[in-house]
Amino acid sequence: MSNPIYPGVILGDRYQIVRELGHGGFGRTYLAEDINRFHELCVLKEFAPRVRDNQSMQKAEELFAREAGTLYKLQHPQIPRFRELFRAKLGDRSYLFLVQDYVEGQTYRVLLASRQGQGLCFNEHEIMQLLTQLLPVLDYVHSLGVVHRDISPDNLMLRHSDWLPVLIDFGGVKQVAATVESQLQTGGSEGAIPSTKLGKMGYAPDEQMQMGLVYPHSDLYALAATCLVLLTGKEPQQLMDPQTLEWTWSQQVNLNPRLFDVLDKMLAHRPGDRFPSARDVLFALTNSLSTISSPLPSPPSTVGTVAVIPGSPGSVNSQVNVPSQRSKVAVGWEKLWLPLLMIVGGGGFGLWAGTAWINTQKPPVVVTPEPTVEPTIFPTITPEPTPTDNEEGLRDRLQALGINYNFFVRLVNEQFYFQNPDLAGRELRQILQDNPLRAQWREIAVERLDKLEMLSPSSRQKLREYKLADIADWKVELNKYNISSRSLNDLTDGRFKYWFGFLPLSRYPDAKDFLKSPFGQVWMAIATDYVQAIAVGEVVERIEFPPKAFSHQVKGTLLAGEGKAFTADLGQGQILRVNLKASAPTLLSIYPPNRSQPPLLDDSPNVVFSRSLPVGGIYEFVVVNNAKEPISFVLNVAADNVN
Repeated sequence: MSNPIYPGVILGDRYQIVRELGHGGFGRTYLAEDINRFHELCVLKEFAPRVRDNQSMQKAEELFAREAGTLYKLQHPQIPRFRELFRAKLGDRSYLFLVQDYVEGQTYRVLLASRQGQGLCFNEHEIMQLLTQLLPVLDYVHSLGVVHRDISPDNLMLRHSDWLPVLIDFGGVKQVAATVESQLQTGGSEGAIPSTKLGKMGYAPDEQMQMGLVYPHSDLYALAATCLVLLTGKEPQQLMDPQTLEWTWSQQVNLNPRLFDVLDKMLAHRPGDRFPSARDVLFALTNSLSTISSPLPSPPSTVGTVAVIPGSPGSVNSQVNVPSQRSKVAVGWEKLWLPLLMIVGGGGFGLWAGTAWINTQKPPVVVTPEPTVEPTIFPTITPEPTPTDNEEGLRDRLQALGINYNFFVRLVNEQFYFQNPDLAGRELRQILQDNPLRAQWREIAVERLDKLEMLSPSSRQKLREYKLADIADWKVELNKYNISSRSLNDLTDGRFKYWFGFLPLSRYPDAKDFLKSPFGQVWMAIATDYVQAIAVGEVVERIEFPPKAFSHQVKGTLLAGEGKAFTADLGQGQILRVNLKASAPTLLSIYPPNRSQPPLLDDSPNVVFSRSLPVGGIYEFVVVNNAKEPISFVLNVAADNVN
């Protein structure tokens, strides 16, 4: 029978199918638009286990609903959020679906294949970074008694929005369905070992593949195998002796001894010889600071939205809820640095492309002298602050991110004293009366640090060192892609305003003064990231009219404060008509090819535009999300007498 679920079908009066993403033994997976949430993309996973009769199917669905409740408890920014379980009826058949967030990005399998096309693989520092960014996620997951079971390059994705690794296909249908089938076969026994053994050969340890036994260190084994595949470009079976099935990867890759020891222990054949927890692996990696140049953090005591209180390294004694106002601090250490720039087919950041472009810049010059004495502004209050709130916690995060301490203090001070002008020039003291002010300063510091973490490592580490000459270099680079500095300014201003709540010229009338200020340095870092994104094909799209057509429609989504630029080759005298439809307020700019001519529109809230074009050439259209939430938009561009 043909599948009645196809693009355009709306399920549950809410989810419109875009396309099928894949299918397996437990059902199909679809990409859909949530028409009740501004057409936001999401993933529908059909639950269709192979059972023989209606009674078994009913039992399977009951178990599925119960087991799926565990997946809903996983609230972590690097795990796709499970939204709901819903039933839809098409014809005389009923379907059961899990709905989860859609992750825009590419899997590490695709990233590796792209690099192999260039004769490259992942390097040691990237693997260190991947481990450091992913181990906290596993620590959180395992603390809730859940094991992923199927870690591999196919189930790790580099997310485009923040360049963090995300665990996809997590638990989901496969894990639940395995439990369901096991309980059906054993009469619903709670402690039964699933007969369906999840995991990929070579990635999963023997006890998982042969007996279906899984533990936290099973995921660690699979993660280490994944790292070896990314390092060598070879599958696990190619890194083993075919006779003894012993790992021989040490003969095929040259690693720092500390990293070698960590991976070797994660891959131990005997479960008792492996690291018992993700936290233990992170501690071991931290000890390699002296021999590996990439900075690594000291593991904190909080993970995700759950505070994990260690009794001894790697053990979890209890869990307590973290207050909501601390949630950003609690998850901050998981985003220690953004991933190194990676090539993603025709888009995404490229390690070699980004590095090559950065290396063309002139040696940086420090814009402003740093004070010789660091201000003492961190509070001592009762009750004692948590480790991530005090001076040591902030210093650790700054060091891990490569941000100068003095620069950061100046950035926070500038915002603090702007909000408290009556305190200008007065140092905060360690006395009871100043505790509320010191708490306010810390809150600003945490918010600012959360934003700086979103910058790429290369742009973030250059803070304090940007200069006016960088702008000239940007113009040369942008000209290659028919993008002007005006479009770059729009994109940068949009993100900067969303991060800090003001536009540069509203507080700094003199552009030179602004660029010398800490906020100006952050603006320059944001702009640098946009230049790199433009250079590798991100955030820019060329509008080309179909044959015999005079109009073109572009659909897309934008995160809060984010923007996208479009270019179109138009002729003099053509009548340009533009219509922008969006789910929330936007800003639209239209720039002519001649830089000396004024904009046709400049940061305009207008969504309809029409006029005869003064000159021919490449026109730029910039759409910026001016709302505080993600939006969907449709841009229609029409030109009479298209050549």
